[in-house]
Amino acid sequence: MNKEIYEKVSRWFDSHRDEMTEDIIRLVRIPSVSCPQEDDNAPFGDACRDCLEEMLALGQKHGFHTENYENRVGSIGGQDKDWDNMIGFWNHLDVVPVGNQWTYEPFEPVLKEYFLIGRGAQDNKGPAVGILYMMRCLRELNIPLKHELRLFVGCDEERGMTDLEYYTSRYPTPRLSMIADSGFPVCFGEKGIIEGSFHSETPVSGLILELEGGSASNMIPDSACVVLKYTDELEKALQAASGTQPSPGITVEVEKDTIRIHAAGKGKHSAFPEGSVNAIHGLMRFLAGLSPLPESDRKLFGRLAYLSEEYYGEHTHIEGSDELSGRTTCAATVLKLETQKVSLHFNIRYIITADREKLSAGLARAAAENDLTWTTERDSAPNYFPREHPAVQLLTDLYNEITGSHSESFVMGGGTYARKLPRAFAYGVGGMEESEEDLRIKKQLFQPGHGGAHEPDEGLNLRLLTEAMKIYAMAVIALNGVEI
Repeated sequence: MNKEIYEKVSRWFDSHRDEMTEDIIRLVRIPSVSCPQEDDNAPFGDACRDCLEEMLALGQKHGFHTENYENRVGSIGGQDKDWDNMIGFWNHLDVVPVGNQWTYEPFEPVLKEYFLIGRGAQDNKGPAVGILYMMRCLRELNIPLKHELRLFVGCDEERGMTDLEYYTSRYPTPRLSMIADSGFPVCFGEKGIIEGSFHSETPVSGLILELEGGSASNMIPDSACVVLKYTDELEKALQAASGTQPSPGITVEVEKDTIRIHAAGKGKHSAFPEGSVNAIHGLMRFLAGLSPLPESDRKLFGRLAYLSEEYYGEHTHIEGSDELSGRTTCAATVLKLETQKVSLHFNIRYIITADREKLSAGLARAAAENDLTWTTERDSAPNYFPREHPAVQLLTDLYNEITGSHSESFVMGGGTYARKLPRAFAYGVGGMEESEEDLRIKKQLFQPGHGGAHEPDEGLNLRLLTEAMKIYAMAVIALNGVEI
C-alpha cells in the first residue's frame, strides 16, 4: 500500500465527513420500503422511486453522469462506458419494514455523537453515499486508475432482488462487481436462500378471529398477535395462567367481545438469528397450552411451535453444515391467517454444498409429519466467486494491512446483489473493529437488540463508515494491478 496516497485519501474523507452525512440524511428521510405495484413509473412504490431520484440527484450534484433504468435501478459514473474494463459498485436504496420497539422516529434521522439513527442508514443508504464519495475522492485527488468505475443502486434488494433480475436481462453488467453490503474483508460466497410457507390444510375454529406475526421475510419477528372471540372460559383460563406461570413476553387484553394476546420478541436479520427471540414461536407455544381452545387448534399451534422452535433446520429435516459456509439456518418469520387457514413463512439460508433436491424432500417430509403442506415461493441458488481470483487475496490483505486485523475471506448467510450478478463478490463495509468510545456511545444510545441493521433504532457509525471508505479507495487503487 502506498502510505502517501493513503494519507491523502484519509485527509480528504475526514474533511468531507459532515457533507457526506448530510447527503445520507437526505436519503434516510425517504421511507423506501419496496412495495411492488403495476406502475412503470414507480414499480416498487413512490417512495423507492423518490429515493432513487434523490440518489441520482446527489450523483449529478457531485459532477457525475447518471442513468435511470425504468425506476428499478440507477447508475452513477462517466457518460461513456467501457463494460469490459469496468468495476461496478452495487448498493440498494430500499429498506426493510420498520417493525416495532423504536425509540426514535425511523424516517426522521437523528445524529447522536457520530451515530446516524434511522431505518436504512446502515443498510444500505450510508454505504451507497459512501461509495459515491469514494469515487469523487479518487477523481478530485487525480489518482490514475486502470479501470472505469460506476456505482449502481437498486430498489428491491430486501424483497427479492427483482430489480437486478430486470436490469441484468436488459442491460450490460460490469466486468467485475463489488457489493458494499457485508462485512470486511472479501465475502466470496453466499448461502442459497429459500423462501416458502407451511400451510394448514383445515381451518381453525371460529374462536380465532385474527392471527399475525412478523413484517418481512428476512427479519426474525419481534411481535406476534392473536385476537380471540371472548368467552368466560377463555378469560378464566388466561387469568389462571397469568397467576400461576406467567409466560415471558406475553400480554393479554380483555375487551367486551374479544381477547387480544400479544407476544413480544427480539428481532434480528434472519440470516444471523443467534441472540434473537422469535415472537411467533412464543405465541404458538402459548396458544398450544391454552386449554379452552378446541383440540384441533391447540394441535396446530403446537406443530407450528415445534417448527419455529430452532434456527438450524433440525425440525424441518434440512440441517447441514460445511467447512466453507457453516450451518444452514431456517427461521419462521411471518405468520398469517387467510380464510381461517394458517400459513407460516420461513426464510432459509442453506449451505453452498447442499443438495437442493434433498432440501425440498426434507421440507415436504416436515410438512407431512405435521399435517401441513409446504410451498416454495423462491429458491435463489448460492453465489460463489472463485476464491483463487487474485482480487480476493489482494483485497483481504489490504484490509488487514490497514486495520491491523488477521481476517480471512469468507462465506456468509446474508444475501446481496452478488448472487444476481456475474463475477461479483461483497466487500465490507461492516465488521470493522469498534473502539472503546464506539462501544461507550452505543451502550448509551441503544438498548440491547437495537441499533443494528434490520433492528429497531438502526444506527450508522459514521466514523467507521469514513474509515471503510478509505479502505475502499485504496482497494480500487490496488486493483490497478489486477486483470479483472
